[in-house]
Amino acid sequence: MPHLPDLPIPEDGKLAGNIVHFARALRKSGLPIGPGAVIDAIRAVEAVGFTEREDFYWTLHACFVRRPEHRLVFAQVFRLYWRDPRYIEHMMAMMLPAVRGMQEDRRAAPAEKRAAESLLDGARPEIPDEGPKAPEEERIEIDAARTASEHERLRALDFEQMSTDEMAQARRMLARLTLPVRPRSSRRTRAEARGALPDWRGTLRAAIRQGGDLDDFARKARRTRWPNLVVLCDISGSMSAYSRAVLHFLHAVSNQKGAGWAQVHAFTFGTRLTNITRQLRARDVDAALAAAGAEAKDWEGGTRIGSSLRAFNRDWSRRVMRDAVVLLITDGLDRDPEGVLEPEIERLHLSSRRLIWLNPLLRWEGFAPRAAGIRAMLPHVDSFRAGHNIAALEALAQAISDPGDSGDKARLMRRMGEG
Repeated sequence: MPHLPDLPIPEDGKLAGNIVHFARALRKSGLPIGPGAVIDAIRAVEAVGFTEREDFYWTLHACFVRRPEHRLVFAQVFRLYWRDPRYIEHMMAMMLPAVRGMQEDRRAAPAEKRAAESLLDGARPEIPDEGPKAPEEERIEIDAARTASEHERLRALDFEQMSTDEMAQARRMLARLTLPVRPRSSRRTRAEARGALPDWRGTLRAAIRQGGDLDDFARKARRTRWPNLVVLCDISGSMSAYSRAVLHFLHAVSNQKGAGWAQVHAFTFGTRLTNITRQLRARDVDAALAAAGAEAKDWEGGTRIGSSLRAFNRDWSRRVMRDAVVLLITDGLDRDPEGVLEPEIERLHLSSRRLIWLNPLLRWEGFAPRAAGIRAMLPHVDSFRAGHNIAALEALAQAISDPGDSGDKARLMRRMGEG
């Protein structure tokens, strides 16, 4: 429950109008709020009153929040609109990037930037002129460097720190990413006139059909086998911003033709495992993610990695792990009892062609494997990589193509030994 100080409720008779404006800000921040919900909120506030300081917050929360992932946005918009008397100054400072060498005091909290944008409604603080300039000959120029620099900035920006507009641009960039894979030579063969291997059985069968005459040698070639891609994505509270971006990327991979994957299977887990493979096959990304969200009931809940991997190994491993490359997206902060996670991650590793772990905590330079879940999982993965921005997901394609890529695993294993 968020900490709520004493809430000054205005007595000028404009509370209903303020609630309407607050609902508009929530709608611009991404919450699906219609006129009926606004009317219900006004009536609920009239009925409940304010006998306690949390009443107002939770009354509006009950009327406007319909999904777990909307809680954080609601909390930030509420804090900026109702609780902070200097919220306009705070938002202006937050929305204005580094200007003339001066940096912001702090980075925006998760969902805070989107909340600020919705309340400011696109307004930006004006930067004063530096004085009159000498007249110059009028010229028409096209500045492509700014577009390129903005593209690079967005590639390196943390998903959790993106505004609504930046996240929309990031989704368009993620939709264009590819994740190609190389085929693997199988032990099985097929008949081929110019194959590299002699087909003795085929040669003898042809000779028998011709009364024992041996006219030519039959030849064969090895079959190529395409692996499956299996994605296990953590959707707990600490991973919500990253998991949504990864699922957008995964939707593009699932619907991409010619990437080489035999099949793409997607699972989410928080407190339980959910198969969302069928939902992600929808061509429209918004419809696909809405269906996936409706299927997974544990968005922004707790994290039980060991129990979820046990359910996967028991119920799904034999169905989907056909020479599969496994992407495990989680921060490794497990809440299962000790001893549950390690045997399950070891079994998953033995069943997979490659096990690649994407962890957004690697964005911190001082990251160290101190959590028990991370220490249990790290020895049993083939590659340990960051997964907090577009650049990290772009580098994933190279990691999959290179069987010797281990990411940061070797460095962190040394730190584990030193610890």
